[in-house]
Amino acid sequence: MNISVVIPTYNAEPYIEKAVASALQFSEVKEVIIVEDASTDDTLKKCRALAKLYDRVHLYQHEDGKNHGDSVSRNMGIEKASCEFIAFLDADDYYLSNRFDAEKVLFQDSKVDGVFGGIGTDFINEKGKQDYIDKFGENFMCTVQFAAEGKDVFFNMVEEPNRFGSSFSMIALTVRKAALENPKLRMPPNLKISQDKEFIIRLAYHKYLKTGIIDQPVANRSAHESNSITKIKNHTRNAFNHQSLLYGSLYNWAKNQEYFPLQVQKLFKYKYLFSKIASQKGITKYINFARYAILNPELLRTRYRYFAIRNNEKE
Repeated sequence: MNISVVIPTYNAEPYIEKAVASALQFSEVKEVIIVEDASTDDTLKKCRALAKLYDRVHLYQHEDGKNHGDSVSRNMGIEKASCEFIAFLDADDYYLSNRFDAEKVLFQDSKVDGVFGGIGTDFINEKGKQDYIDKFGENFMCTVQFAAEGKDVFFNMVEEPNRFGSSFSMIALTVRKAALENPKLRMPPNLKISQDKEFIIRLAYHKYLKTGIIDQPVANRSAHESNSITKIKNHTRNAFNHQSLLYGSLYNWAKNQEYFPLQVQKLFKYKYLFSKIASQKGITKYINFARYAILNPELLRTRYRYFAIRNNEKE
């Protein structure tokens, strides 16, 4: 295999060296592409030093020198990648020694477009650990619950109630670059949170994905007080606002697909509408609840109605 590892980087000064080293440990990794996203600390300085030290490390920045977020930075990395396979890594996370063990075998099957595995959690400090537990509970491994491949991956991800796992981490995903030739199959630049989930669901629909190592981690995410996802508290208006953006994006995508499963399209629509209602407050919430219910009577027969009208007054 020959692999390009794409690392979007923003204010990751304490972590970037470990992330890069974890990718360079593999002979299959022919290049590490760092997209530095206008950090305000000394991340850029460290990235320049890494690019000077290692021939396999290539550093890029956005032409306007501004911060554009993970999605745009990852998309740039995809465009710059020159290898047959692309893997992803966040600047504060790192690969484990088994990261590409499954890929070496599974990609011998030409129909497989992407392989994904499980990830563990490395707690940097007690504050990061507590924030993580408050958000996700004490399940410190992110993985799916059983093996799947092809369209079953997509349908298992969107199944309700979900037994499979609704998403998996980008840092455990390896994909053929040829599978991303369609420029529409990119990270959603309009999402700041859950962009991974949105992208992976679309990827699972359009391409042939397969589970790799799912009973143990192939990479570790770092839990610290600066994690953006743990800053968003569960069952708050802020959380439901981000959820509405996620499912609004998926619903708009689904509407434009030919022969897309109607039941899945409805699921995206219902989750979008109810999370949008739940992100609102006061009389506006109840007016929109009534309006959406009149226009979409099926909404009242779904379990999401409870999330829409519960008390989410906290930001």
